[in-house]
This record gives sequence, C-alpha cells and structure tokens, in this order.
Amino acid sequence: MSEIPLTPEQLSRLREGISRIPYAHLLGISFETATRGAATLSMSARPELERFGGIMHGGALASLADTASAFAVLTTLEPEEQTVTVDLTLHYLRPVTEGKLTARARVVRAGRRVATVSIEIFNESGALVVTALTTYLKLN
Repeated sequence: MSEIPLTPEQLSRLREGISRIPYAHLLGISFETATRGAATLSMSARPELERFGGIMHGGALASLADTASAFAVLTTLEPEEQTVTVDLTLHYLRPVTEGKLTARARVVRAGRRVATVSIEIFNESGALVVTALTTYLKLN
C-alpha cells in the first residue's frame, strides 16, 4: 500500500476510536499517525506493564502490535465494515525495560475478506524490539 494521506475526518475518527477502547487506555496506547494502509501507535514502558526482572511483559507488547495493526486495517475499510484478528505471530528481539515504544503497522495485502499486516516495534533509541505478522478477517 502506498502512503496515501487520510482526510482530516478520517484521522479524527481514528483518534476518537482509540479513546473509546478501554484496554488501550489501560495500557497507555496512543495514536500517533496514519496513512492509507498504515498506522503508528505508541506506548511507554512503566512498572505496571513489567514481568519479573523489570522487563516489559510480552503480552503488553503483543497488545501494542495488535492495536497498531487493527488501526492500519481500519484505514482500508469503509465505516460500516468490521474485522477480527485471525492470528498474530510475534518475534521478541530484545528486552524492553524503559522508554517510549513506537509500533508501525503496514497492510501488506488487503483482499476481499482477508488482510495481512506487518508490524515493527521500536524502542526510544530506534532499535527494533519486536516484529509481528497478523491476519484479519472482514466480518461484513
């Protein structure tokens, strides 16, 4: 997908959408930006999201990846269309102990019923900490 800008109304709908997801609010996930077929979201590491040893829990990172990919897919849908995650595969490349994380999701292929999304999560230094691939199914 190319970097086709979204209209101000579309961007506003995405910003409003993230505010209506209690789980995203709980984790501290923020909407950054989006173009058609791509979205960037962020989240900061904090003690509530750690596992033992002061390392960020893999589930929190998976949630950031899943949310970013969902927003990337949303940019390709009509307002009345909905999707669900079919699968999510993550590769944890390095531990996260602090700082802001940025997830960049890109729709690799959007078919009639199935969309495939690639996600990369970077730490504050710009190092790649997670790669992920997910598939979405259109419900209607």
